[in-house]
Amino acid sequence: MTGTQDSGRTGERRAMSVTELTRRIKSALETGFSTVEVEGEISNLSQPVSGHLYFTIKDEEAQIGAVMFKGSQRLLRFVPRNGMLVRAGGEITVYEKRGNYQLMVRTLAEGGQGTLQARFEALKKKLNEEGLFAAERKRPLPLLPQHVGVVTSASGAAIRDILNVVTRRFPNLHLLLAAVKVQGDGAAEEIAAAIDRLNAIGGLDVLIVGRGGGSLEDLWCFNEEIVARAIARSRIPVISAVGHEIDFTISDFVADLRAPTPSAAAELVVGCKESFQASLAELQRRQMAALRRRVDALRHRLAQAAGSYVFREPANAVARHRQRLEQADERLRRRLRDALQNRQQTLDWVSVRLQQRSRYAVQEGRQTLQTASDKMAYTLRVQNQARRQDVKRLTLQLRVLNPLAVLQRGYSVTRLDSGDILKRADQAPPGTRLVTQLADGWVHSTASGSSGRGQGV
Repeated sequence: MTGTQDSGRTGERRAMSVTELTRRIKSALETGFSTVEVEGEISNLSQPVSGHLYFTIKDEEAQIGAVMFKGSQRLLRFVPRNGMLVRAGGEITVYEKRGNYQLMVRTLAEGGQGTLQARFEALKKKLNEEGLFAAERKRPLPLLPQHVGVVTSASGAAIRDILNVVTRRFPNLHLLLAAVKVQGDGAAEEIAAAIDRLNAIGGLDVLIVGRGGGSLEDLWCFNEEIVARAIARSRIPVISAVGHEIDFTISDFVADLRAPTPSAAAELVVGCKESFQASLAELQRRQMAALRRRVDALRHRLAQAAGSYVFREPANAVARHRQRLEQADERLRRRLRDALQNRQQTLDWVSVRLQQRSRYAVQEGRQTLQTASDKMAYTLRVQNQARRQDVKRLTLQLRVLNPLAVLQRGYSVTRLDSGDILKRADQAPPGTRLVTQLADGWVHSTASGSSGRGQGV
């Protein structure tokens, strides 16, 4: 089928209207692709007040718009999210007013995690484990910054929103723009270099890094590791202001503060000038009121003092106080005398008691000493007598047991030269020298020949 038709006159063709061409394309697509099933990653997801879901299904090389009306969502078993891998079933339709085709989704099944979302989660986990998201790293913003650095596109909506807020709230604030690409190839490297460059310049109080809203792909440069590490090493506090309020990037987690939009970031940096002025005026009013109350209180105290009896009749007041002082002095003297008398009486009584106890103690001590001395003397006499009796008894026993006592009765003891007692005859062969002990002395002899069992001397 051609794009023109005969008009009824030779050589002339009638051009189709845009509506007619679009409807023919719509008919061809919807007839040829009545039912399709496609797998891809969700992007640019939105759900207006109507409740319908609008999103893009994409892979690494292409994308297609999709819509899922509210009525078809009854069968959903999960909540669709950007970056989610899904399998969508439905029909191809053409939206005539815009002339683009889209997939009208009837069924939607969860298929896993998309490539970009997987990269996002992996980097988020890595940096979190390194401590780049830790709350103790976050630095507070200065109260009244004078110089603010902005890292964003020079032609984007973000810088216009920031300038609008600053001009309205604090027109004398100094802004330094580091213009960079905020999407596409090389954008992450430019953003990281700009952050380092502004730190090197110095003199800035805070940095705003961000851009306006967009798809996950548009915002991806703020999910790159090079940008996250540049924010982390910045010596200047950093506000991350990327996309809309529902958008979250790695930069948001690393930055000292996240702002939902670039406009909100500007509002966080520069408080309203009128608000500061109103606060200062209120503080001044409260200070003046406090001073007036203090002055009034002092005046009242002065008036009371001036009208008091002391100031009206000072001589009487002095006399009254002198009388009180004399009375107090007399009471003190009387109490001191009474106390001294009591102490003296107590001392005398204690002295008498000590003297009595000392006499009693000496007498008791002497008596105890005498008794102990008598007991000791008696004990010594008894023990002496017992020891003498023991000596006599032992002496008698020694006399009885003494082997030499028998010599007095005519017996003798013969010994060899070695000193051993001669007990048998065979101990003294002929020629053996012998010594015989008698009661009154010793006899020396020599053994001679034998006779029977005995031997002669």
